[in-house]
This record gives sequence, C-alpha cells and structure tokens, in this order.
Amino acid sequence: MQKEGNLTKGRKVNICLCFEEKNWCLLCHEAVSAVCDGPLVSNLPPSSFRSSSQLSSSHAPGFAKLNRRDGAGGWSPLTSDQYQWLEVDLGERTKLTAVATQGRYGSSDWLTSYLLMFSDTGHNWQQYRQEDSIGAFPGNSNADSVVQYKLQQPVIARFLRLFPLDWNPIGRIGLRLEAYGCPHTSDVVSLDGSSSLVYRLSPGLRRTSKEVVSLNLKTLRNSGTLLHAEGWGGLIIKIQLKQLDRLVLLSESHYVPITVGSTLYKVEDVILLLDDQHWHRVVLERQSAHLNLTVDKHTETVQIPAEFSHWDIEQGNVTFSCAEPVTIAVTFPGPQSFLQVPGPTVSTLGGLSVGFQFRTWNKVGLLLTFDLLQQGGVAWLYLSEARVQLQIHKDGTTLFPSPGSALNDGQWHSVDLNSRYGRFTITVDKKEGGVSSPSFPVTVGRQLFFGGKSGHCIMSINNSENCSNPFDIFQGCMRLLTVDNQPVDLIMVQQRLLGNYSHLQIDMCGITDRCSPSHCEHGGRCSQSWTVFHCNCSDTTVCQTCRHSSVYEQSCEAYKHNGNTSGHYYIDVDGSGPIKPQLVYCNMTENTWMVIQHNNSELTRVRPSPGVNQHLLYFDYSSEEEHLLAVISQSEHCEQELSYHCRKSRLLNTPEGSPFSWWLGGPGPGHLQTYWGGAQPDSQQCACGLQGDCVDPQHYCNCDADRTEWTEDSGLLTHMGSLPVRSLVLGDIQRPGSEATYRVGPLRCHGDKNLWNAAFFDKETSYLHFPTFHGELSADITFLFKTTSSSGVFLENLGIKDFIRIELSSSTQVVFSFDVGNGPLEVHVESSVPLNDNRWHRVRAERNVKEALLQLDELPAATQEAPADGHFHLQLNSQLFIGGTASRQKGFRGCIRSLQLNGVTLDLEERAKITPGVRPGCPGHCSSYGSLCLNQGHCVERASGFHCDCGLSAYAGVFCHTEVSASFKSDTSVSYTFKEPYEFIRNSSALPSSIYSDTTLRGENVSLSFRTNQSPALLLYVSSHYREYLALLINEYGEEGLEVRYKLDNNREAEVLTSSTRSLANGQLHTVAIQRVTNSVSVQVTHTHCSIYTVSRTSVLWSAQDESCFANFFFILLNYSKSPHHSFLSPDSDDLDPDLAKLASLGFIGCLSAVHFNSINPLKAALLHPDTSPIIIAGPLVQSSCGSSASANPYTAENTHHLSGTSEDLNTFSVIAVVIFVIVTGLAITARFLYRRKETYVNRDVKGVKERDSPDFPFNNQTDSQNVSSENPKEYFI
Repeated sequence: MQKEGNLTKGRKVNICLCFEEKNWCLLCHEAVSAVCDGPLVSNLPPSSFRSSSQLSSSHAPGFAKLNRRDGAGGWSPLTSDQYQWLEVDLGERTKLTAVATQGRYGSSDWLTSYLLMFSDTGHNWQQYRQEDSIGAFPGNSNADSVVQYKLQQPVIARFLRLFPLDWNPIGRIGLRLEAYGCPHTSDVVSLDGSSSLVYRLSPGLRRTSKEVVSLNLKTLRNSGTLLHAEGWGGLIIKIQLKQLDRLVLLSESHYVPITVGSTLYKVEDVILLLDDQHWHRVVLERQSAHLNLTVDKHTETVQIPAEFSHWDIEQGNVTFSCAEPVTIAVTFPGPQSFLQVPGPTVSTLGGLSVGFQFRTWNKVGLLLTFDLLQQGGVAWLYLSEARVQLQIHKDGTTLFPSPGSALNDGQWHSVDLNSRYGRFTITVDKKEGGVSSPSFPVTVGRQLFFGGKSGHCIMSINNSENCSNPFDIFQGCMRLLTVDNQPVDLIMVQQRLLGNYSHLQIDMCGITDRCSPSHCEHGGRCSQSWTVFHCNCSDTTVCQTCRHSSVYEQSCEAYKHNGNTSGHYYIDVDGSGPIKPQLVYCNMTENTWMVIQHNNSELTRVRPSPGVNQHLLYFDYSSEEEHLLAVISQSEHCEQELSYHCRKSRLLNTPEGSPFSWWLGGPGPGHLQTYWGGAQPDSQQCACGLQGDCVDPQHYCNCDADRTEWTEDSGLLTHMGSLPVRSLVLGDIQRPGSEATYRVGPLRCHGDKNLWNAAFFDKETSYLHFPTFHGELSADITFLFKTTSSSGVFLENLGIKDFIRIELSSSTQVVFSFDVGNGPLEVHVESSVPLNDNRWHRVRAERNVKEALLQLDELPAATQEAPADGHFHLQLNSQLFIGGTASRQKGFRGCIRSLQLNGVTLDLEERAKITPGVRPGCPGHCSSYGSLCLNQGHCVERASGFHCDCGLSAYAGVFCHTEVSASFKSDTSVSYTFKEPYEFIRNSSALPSSIYSDTTLRGENVSLSFRTNQSPALLLYVSSHYREYLALLINEYGEEGLEVRYKLDNNREAEVLTSSTRSLANGQLHTVAIQRVTNSVSVQVTHTHCSIYTVSRTSVLWSAQDESCFANFFFILLNYSKSPHHSFLSPDSDDLDPDLAKLASLGFIGCLSAVHFNSINPLKAALLHPDTSPIIIAGPLVQSSCGSSASANPYTAENTHHLSGTSEDLNTFSVIAVVIFVIVTGLAITARFLYRRKETYVNRDVKGVKERDSPDFPFNNQTDSQNVSSENPKEYFI
C-alpha cells in the first residue's frame, strides 16, 4: 500500500522512525501552540503519581502538588536516600517548558538539588541536561518558597520523573512540584521493512530558493534509510542512519557521501547515539546551492549544483502508529557501581550461560565476575584494549582472548559466555571465539556480579578480607541480561525484590557523546572516555588539544618581531578563525614582505595556438582564496609585478581604441582591468603613459607603438582592490612578426595593520568600550601591553552572573578570571621579572569547554581544567570594557595593542580618537625590540614597529646578524683610504660618520673572523701618515699563533703581542677581537680566555694633542699584494716595514668576515657599497658565505672540478696538475728558506708559507676563474 500527499509550502513535517526487527514507523504533522506555559500537574488525579516509596499514606505521591496542603503537605519517601524518585504521568505526549519545586508544607523537609528525567513510555528514561552537560537542578532553601526553572530546550514527553540528590540536612526528602507546558500532538506512522511514505510537490507550487524537510526519529537500530530525495538532472540524495549511529548523506548507487554527477560531497560524523529510543530532530534544508543537514543542534553544510523538485521514499505498507518496545537498561556511572544477580540455578558439570549487551567509551573495565566454588578461584570477564578477555584465577592465571576489537565505540555490543562440559566459549557480536578447555572442572558460584571495583570485597561470595581483582572499573551501560537463557528482571532489582545493587541508574542508559559536536579545533580528531574527551592532533600541525587559539602567527611582521629571519612560515591570518594556516615565504628586510607564489611567476614567451586570436592564462596561488583576501585586507601595502615584453605586439591600444589585452584581478574570479603595471586603475595606461616618457608620445604604452624593436611595459600593480591577478588575456599575438613575453610576479605584501593597532590609556578612569563579546563555548584573547603601573584591568565583560576579566594584579602577576555558572575560576601566571618595565609583554588567554589557559610572554602556560559536568556556556550581556571596568575602578594605565578576540582585531585606534582620556597609537618600540638588533646595529623607531640600522655594524640583514664575508685569492686586496689631514680640517663639518670618523684615536676596537690554511699570513694592516701601524697576522709554521704588532712610535721597533692560541691555520672559522685603551691592550681569539697586554708609555711621536692617541690614519688594508694598485699606500712606499713587506708579498688565501675597525667596516663597504666608499679593490673579491659558522667546509663546492671527456683529456689535465704542484712546492721551499724567523722578541722574520691540502678546507694557489664566476657576486645597498 502506498500513501501519497501533497507537501504544500510552509507545511511542517515530522517523521518518527522506529526500527524494530521487521518494521519501521514513520510520522507526519505536528500541532504547534503559540503559548506553552500552562500548569500540567495540578489537575491530575492521584493515580497519575508514582514513587519509589512513601513514608505513610498521608505522605503519598498524590499529595505532591504545588501550593497544596492536603495530606501531610507533600510527598516524603520511607527512606531519604539517593534511590528515591517521584514520577508523574501527564496522560499524553506533552511539551514541557518549565518545572517548579516546593518543600513539604509546614516541615523541615525540602530538596536542595535534584535530577529531572523524562520518557514516552515510563521506561528508558532520559536525563535532562542543561547546556548538554549539567544534570543537577537547584532546589529550595525552605519549605514554602517556590523555585521555578525554565528549560533551555523544551522537552516532549509523557512521563516525568524527579530524583532527589540533596535535601535539608536536618530534615528529610519532602516535595511538591508543578510542570508547565502545553499539549503536543503529532501524526505517527509505522512502517514494515519495505514501507514508505511518498510526498510529491503540488504541480502548481512555485519553486523557491529555500526548501526544508524536517522530521523526528526514534530508533533502537543503527542503520536504515531515513529519506530519499530526487531532484533535477538525476540528482538523488539519501539520508541514512549508517553503522556508528551517524547520519550521512548518500547517493543511491555508490553508498558514499553526497555524489552529484562526478563530484563527491561529504557530510559525516553528524551525531552519534541515535539508537537510544529517544526523539532526535533532523532537518534537511536547501538554500540555493547550499545543503544543510542538522541533527538535534549540530549542523553540517555542503554545496550542491542542482535544485530539488521531488521528494520520494520507496513504496510499501503504512500503519499509522508507532510501536514502543520496552528495553530496560542499567547505567554504571562510577567506581562504586555494581549489580548482583543470582547465578545458575542448576549446575551440570559446572555449566554456565550468561548473555548481555554493553556500550561504553572506555577501553578497559570489569564486566562480569563470579566465583569458582569447589576450586576456590575466581573468573573475570573484562575489557582490555577495547577487547573482551576472560581470566580464570586458580593457583595461577589462564587467559582466554575473544573476537572483536574497538568495542569502546559507544555502540551496543553483545557478549555471550557459555561453559558446558568443561569448555568455555565467548561470543562477541555473534562471532564465536575464545574456545578453551581448562585443566580443571568448573563449578560456578551462586552469585554473578556485573561491574564492580578492584579490591571491592563484595566481588567475592566468600567475603574474604583478601579479595581483590586487578581490573579497572566499568563505566557504561548494560541491557538484555540473561542467565541460563532467562532474562534478568531489572525492575525487580530496582524494587529490591531481586539481587542487589549499588550506585546504579536503572531503566536508563546515561551514556553521553562528548564528541558530537566535536570541540576539537583546527582539524583535531575527537576521542572520548566516559568522563572526558580528548583531541588527537597527530594528523595536523595546527591543533592543540581543543584549544581555540592558533599556534602560528598572523603575519610575517609578527614573526619578525619574534626575532625570526627570512624563511618559510605558516601564517594563520585570522588566528582562531575558520581560515586554515598557509605556508608562505617571509622576506625579512627593512620592509617585511610576505610572498605568495602562483603557478607561473617566470618570464614566459607567448606561444599562440593556430586559429586562436587570444592567449588566455590563469594563475593558481599557493594560498586559498579566503587566505589571500585576508592577507591583502590586513596588510599596509601589497604589490604585484606585471610585465609585457613585445615586438610588433600591441598591448592596450591606447589612447582611444579597445584594448587588445587585459587582466582580471581582485576577489573571486576577479574584475576586468584595462591598465598596466605602474599606472592607475581605469586609466588604460602603462607606466610610461603616466610618466610621459613612452617611446611614441602618441601612445600611453611602449608596446602600442607597434615597433619591430623589442620594448617593454613593466611596473607594479599596487591598487589593493585589484589584487591578486587572477587571469591574463593577451590579444595582439597572431600577426606576422609579432612576438611577446609576459611576467606576472608573486603577490608581495608588507605591514600588518592589526599588529600595531594600539591605544594609550593615561588615566585609571579611562577606558574604551565595545559591543558584548560573544564567546559562549570558546574564547581566545591575545594582546600586548606595556606599562609603568603595578596593577590595572586590561579587559572586562559582565553578564547577569557570568563574567570574564584579565588584569595585571601586581607588578609580576597577570590573572585571567571568569565564571560560567560554576563559580569564579582563576588562572594566573607569575613572572620572575617586573612587568611594569615599559616594555611590550604578550598575553594569551583562552577558555573552552575543556580548560582555561593563560600564557605570558614565553613563560609556560598555566591551565585550569573545567568541571567534567559543569556549565560551559559563557553568557555575557554588558559592553566589553578595554583598559578599565564598568565601575571605573582599577583601570589600566599604559599601552595596549594588537587586541584580538576570537581572531578578530578590535580597532583601538579608531575608538580612541573619539574617547577622552585615551590616545591612539603608542610609540616607543625599541625599548622592547632593540635587543634584536645585533652586532652594534642601531634600533630606529617607527610609528609601526622598528628598524635595525646596520650602518655602523660589520654585519648586514634585518637584525644586523648576517656576516659579510669574502673569499680572498693571493692577488686580492681591499684598502680603505682616509682623507689627507688638511682635508679633515677644511671639511670637518661634513664627514659622514658611517664612512669617515675621527682619525686621531686614544684606542681601537678591532674585530674580524677568518678561515685559512695558510701560515704565515697577514690579515689586517692599519697605517697612519706618521708611519705608525697596527698589524694582525698569523705567525710562521710550527706555531700558527696570532700576532698583533703595534708601532705607536716611529723611533722604536714595533711591539709584538703574541696570543697563546695555536693552530689557527686549520681551515676552521676563528674570531679575533682586539681592544686598546691608551696603553692597555686586550686580545681574544674565538672563545678562549682574553689576554691583557701593556704597550710602552714612552712613545713620543703620538699625537701632540694626547700622548695616548694613535696619530691620524691614512689607510686600512686587507691583504697586501705586489699589485700596482698599492703604490699609493704610503707617501713613501719604501717606508713599509720590511718584515711586513716580505710577509704581505705572499698574499692571503682564505676567507675574511665581519671586519670592523671602530666605526669603519671596510669589507662591508667594499662588498655592499663600493661606489660610495673610499675603497680600492684589487684582484677578484667574491662575496661568499665562508664566514658562516654553520658552514664547516664552504670552499669544497667552489674548488671541486667535475671532469668529463676522453682519457687523453684526463691525462693532459694530470700532467698539468703535476707540473703546477712541483712549481708550488719549489716556491714554498724557497720561501721557507728565505724568510726564517729571527730569534728576537721585538722583530721576527718570516720563514715560509705553509699550504696544506685538507679535505675540510681545500685551498690551492690557482686562480679559478670558473669558480669565481659561480659565486654570483651581488651588490647590496642598506
């Protein structure tokens, strides 16, 4: 039989689905009342009331009506304990909206808290939970006052049951109650296995952009088709209850989540535990291309391309009723829970047959225990790693595994344990396994214990004082218990007529699904036990437990201010918002650039296709759409290069024609743009048109001149509303002789408007206010502050009872406090240093359903666990106060910036502009970030951040941290020349300090790093106009120590200071630091102990102004060779110290890095700005990374030759190499012979040059032009 009807517009459809062995039931129409707050209990007859017991006939449950004084003035049970209850039968399914309680009239008997249960049948009770978590309702404080509680979510039920939890300690349980609501009617229909209801839209019904089908379902099974829908174009969608009690949307043929054509759409894990025989709300809603599936209060959304025009369910027999099978379950909530029932009544060879079903989230737990009477042992049936195990203990242990795994999935699983004729058999979910024959006969005791606790003596019938078991408690539900194939009547157990029990909830399954919906953030997978849930983050780099806040920064600018250098970083542009983190490249320069690549950023030749007049190109970016738009929105500046190189290929056809080429840019697919890089939007010009320098003044683009010579139109697109470039259309490419190339560069953005959004609060009574903060389930708050005050409130938002507050409670402590209904909680972090130091400090606070967290700067985060069954909705209703409170007390004085709530930045500056006592912005960043500028770099303040000026540093880079290094050959030298003395006098008022400085010194600060295999070797030579000098060298072979030679008096010999450090010519990186103050000199090599020397104080040719001054300098020399370029080095070249001249003539082969002499950085000047510095470079000078300590072998690649060709080529090369080796060896021996060391402390001759081949540092004396070119020398201007 088929039942059809019309689904008219606006009709509300509810469907009840009852899965039984061979039939289903389905429903329709629900009547809705406008007002639903009428009393429901006061007019009921006494027969509608039941209770667990009564103290006397005058204390019967029928007297438990609000404000009545009949009988003893209310209901009181015989015994006041936790097992008592009062039940009300409302006569029909009713919508409950509120409940009220009152104590027993004229007595000391009242409840202080209670649980509320409801049911459709008087069995299978379901507990009402506030916020899906709180079970207890607040009760009374006396016998007469009425306490009413409005249900947050109305309940539809016939039966109402109240369980007292606590009562007046000097009285007993006493109760009068009332329930409020209205009648609820609905059409209910039952279906057999093939039954269905068919609804067809009326032929004349106008189709709309929104269609909704809603229904209620109730079932004991975990699979079946709920709804079958057909739409245009063959679209078929099913809603199915499938396996793990999860509703999924399926296609008809593939049984996979939604499939439309060849496209797969997925909606999964909507909700668990739908097979609990309680009502669940299901709504399928289509709004244009969006399809929403809502189950109870959880919604999942997918996009679909088609619209529905027909809803259909397979045909079959229909019965308009809904059968309610009665199944009694029992809940084991805690460690004291157990159930004792009689064992087998007849024992044949120790026979036993026990069956039950259970469901749990725990992997472990004791299910069943029974004694072995004759053998004096005990048997345990338990869960271990979510598998059922049987262990028999008698003079040892025997273990019997069983089939099945992952039995902690929250589903019902059946277990049957049978013992017949000496054989044990365990069957799990109808799969037999675990068959074993013990070596002794088994006689089962007369009592069976379900659940129980390790060490609980009630587990043994012998009540032995030594009884124990090694298993964890079972927390879960059981039902359908059988012993010897006979069902166990749990209602008789509840009435104490059968067996025994403790701390059980009978006639209900109190399992709670804490993972649906999941509270895990950022892709974490939720798992749970009976009491808590956990977030598994192993498959994602983003999530941290269920924390709402992100572990990544929101911009490259933020990474820079954490001290990070250039590299790839994950950017979470909206913090805790829905946009996923993306990997981008951060180029840390003076402006910190975020670089987002696309699929083709190289210069590309246009290759037209035959018969196609236009060349169309699309650009796919490495970041998702939402991430791109958010980056552009929060950046201070974005740009993208757009270039077109052309020969007889016109571009925009300026000034008046229709453009041949254009591009699309901006949000979504982009908007049409007809201007080119370097020009303004809507101008139809190129950069040359804007600047007025096009090759043809008649056109606004160079390419529009249509010349046969190559030309180009290039520039930057900077209008942020037109970025990024989505696609490019090139038109004039098919004519004979037309050629073109194009380039669309990566998207580059710098600045972070959110990071520097700040406000200064100059009074304790000043504050900013914003709309109420909505962070009901999860709230994360981040900001930076700096202050000189010792206390003050950063943020506060109040509700009726709830609140949230972050404050500086003392000069070393920050406190995060809140109340969500469980009472005030505090999380605090103590700092070991004062926080009122006028430096920026970072605060991150988070509160979610699982925990609260507070982190200060880089200190370990402090956490506070939330109650497992407590309130978790934060309900606020006042304004959000920043920098103060509603009472204008304990306000904050100082700066707050980059304040974000749930990933949204509050615009403090705009609000501060219109608020008295608060100023926008907050300068003074170098006090906090100046320490990031290293190696004498100078911190420069900016309105938004800071900049490291490396002008006086020998280093470069964003933090003056990059060593400036160069590879030296034997004929390479760098000389830095000072001006003549008379020029200093004449031009003394105009000397840039970064290039020129005072040349008459009381002392020097000299530092450099080097790496070489050569000894002896001259590293640095500094000379004055008066033949005074400072020389830094590695002495001869055998010691390879460092020598510092000072000549401060032209009439005396140079004084030689020798470091105790040896073996410096070993190819490793060494650092030398020399400091002289008047006659005291300190020398430190690498990380060795600093040596202190004293030079002579009798020098008479020092500067006339000060006898401790080094006379006017003439030049600084790095490496000396016999190159003609060095003829200028002194007024008389013969005046160079002969000993040093011999040493310098050998040249230096190796690496020099970070050369610094007072404020002069000669090597950096030679490499990075040689054209603007008084620098002379001789020979090949190649910038290298050889000065990096991370590179232990920087020259291996430089000096490695890849040989190929015939054996004749190899033989020729070998002969040449042998000849060169012989020549070099001969020269080395000759040099060693000629320059022997003089045995004197004051003056030393050079014995020779040591060149050792080393696999770690393979130097050679050959000039390798090929390798020099491979270094790619670059110039940088800082």
